[in-house]
Amino acid sequence: MQQVLNQGKTLPASVNAPSFPNKVWDSIRRGGVSWLVPIAIVIVWQILVEVGVIPARLLPRPTQIVEAAIKLAQSGKLAENIGVSTQRALVGLVIGGGLGFLLGLINGVFTLSEKLLDSTFQMIRTIPNLALVPLFILWFGIGEPARILLIAVGVFFPLYLNTFHGVRSVDRNLIEMGRVYGLGQFALFREIILPGALPSILVGLRFALGIMWLTLIVAETIAARTGIGHMISEAREFMQTDIMVFSIVLYALLGKSADIITRVLERGLLGWNPAYRSR
Repeated sequence: MQQVLNQGKTLPASVNAPSFPNKVWDSIRRGGVSWLVPIAIVIVWQILVEVGVIPARLLPRPTQIVEAAIKLAQSGKLAENIGVSTQRALVGLVIGGGLGFLLGLINGVFTLSEKLLDSTFQMIRTIPNLALVPLFILWFGIGEPARILLIAVGVFFPLYLNTFHGVRSVDRNLIEMGRVYGLGQFALFREIILPGALPSILVGLRFALGIMWLTLIVAETIAARTGIGHMISEAREFMQTDIMVFSIVLYALLGKSADIITRVLERGLLGWNPAYRSR
């Protein structure tokens, strides 16, 4: 393909593609740029607290927050709470995201299914998650099922909507071409519809991962005895502002990690798409 694009002229390897060290450096450079603003915010934050512009009792210095994090890590509470919260979030994502993905595919492919289900989903989608908390406590109690199902409801709709939109946005000419070449229904779905819908599906996954962590904060206020939300509640009772701020920063870092994982999936699954090759 490279030879065709260059009209039959073979270019040196150094021209065709950058060397491996250059690729590594480019990846580090692109990743480093995205952290410039957060690092600058932390530096300004530290300076403003040091000079007294921001009272330390209201917003501790970043160094104090790091010290609190080290103490939590040494006690073992940090790893335990992160593990519990991550497990809750992932179980809710698998349940709600899996259903949203599956029903998005079904409603996108079958018009009858769309007519039967889509209007109901659109009505439920407008109900805020917070409004469901009292009902979920009444129906499922204050245990793990209520928290996990609240997360599942939150992540369902981003994946459903984007999967449905992705399937419906596939070029119909490609589908007709596949039929002309003799592709069966399953092969047509596997070779044309699903790859064509993948960019939209992965956008839905990114939204779902963000909502997953937001909903987790609410879910862990339902009488949770473990998890990051419990850590915030406990710190609030004892006026441990450094732990409260650290817990909030921890949610942000977990959300960023989820976003990075999604970008890696995009590069791996959408390498055939020119729009994603340079990312």
